[in-house]
Amino acid sequence: MSPLQKRLHERLVTAPGGCLPFADVMEMALYDPDHGYYGKGPRKLGRSGDFFTSVSVGPLFGKLIADYAMSVFDAGGVQIIEQGAHDAQLAEDILTSLPADARYCIVEPSSAFQSAQQERLRAAFGDRVRWVGALDELHEWPTSAVFVCNELPDAFPVHVVRWTGTEWVERCVKAGDDDTFQWIEAPLSSEFLAAEVARLPTDLPAGFTTEIHLAMLDWVRSLSRTSFEGSILIADYGLSADEVLDPSRHQGTLRRYRNHQTDDHVLEDLGDCDLTTHVPFTRLIEEAESCGMSVTAYEDQGRWLTRAAEPWLRSLEGRPPDADFRASLRQFQTLTHPQFLGRSFRVLVLEKPKRH
Repeated sequence: MSPLQKRLHERLVTAPGGCLPFADVMEMALYDPDHGYYGKGPRKLGRSGDFFTSVSVGPLFGKLIADYAMSVFDAGGVQIIEQGAHDAQLAEDILTSLPADARYCIVEPSSAFQSAQQERLRAAFGDRVRWVGALDELHEWPTSAVFVCNELPDAFPVHVVRWTGTEWVERCVKAGDDDTFQWIEAPLSSEFLAAEVARLPTDLPAGFTTEIHLAMLDWVRSLSRTSFEGSILIADYGLSADEVLDPSRHQGTLRRYRNHQTDDHVLEDLGDCDLTTHVPFTRLIEEAESCGMSVTAYEDQGRWLTRAAEPWLRSLEGRPPDADFRASLRQFQTLTHPQFLGRSFRVLVLEKPKRH
């Protein structure tokens, strides 16, 4: 049993009823500062890591986001906020494509992640980059910004609920007798969870299981309370409401990732694997709109990036097809083609008014 699994086991034994909501287990498994999957700092991404992201494809993804930001700040003075910057590769790719007067702020609560990000960015970009530990620390500047997050909401802890045919119950976790962890069904653990579950239909087949994203909703509300105004760009894999509730997803979207392999054995090897769910974009949009934000784009990543790339693509006309040219086109194809990342990833762009 790993140190994290031992710590979780001890917590379960003393928890009321001997069980915890899965959201608490996922929080520990991913973010325990000593033993969580992300606790010690950035993980390896790409071919040598556990999973592959748009950033892993190459610098083009960051360049296209930089081009979008410059189109928003058509008078110059680009200001970007990023949350979920991981190892700062995306920040480096964006900053490399921005003018020298651009400023960048990273929201990062983890000192281990901050250290890794600073090591990557400080020498090249100096005081153009600053760090804050939480959204509510975004003071003074930027007053106007493009907020960017790539694959952030999918890693927020989730509650898991199951329809019995007559009521919704919560799937919690208990300690097994043989150092394993097991599912157990229990009443909904909070009134906030019950309020979200009340939004779900009740004409689903018995056994239908899905996730409730309370942490994501809290994040949207926190984002709405920040003082800056401007665009919020969220890129992630996710689903609309009708897709979330499709009978083919009767077991939900909760998965673990390890060595580019994915399965639903989410109670095994806790702390050593990534845990993730598809983002419920319909619910995210509903909450954002209720907080005063408006939707300016919601579509497959392939379509959004193709539009954002129009000026760049035009600039390639007549250029000799050298190695850099071909590498850039391969990156573009991977990012946008439906068989690669173009369809499974989606882009949501919100417009956030200034808080008064």
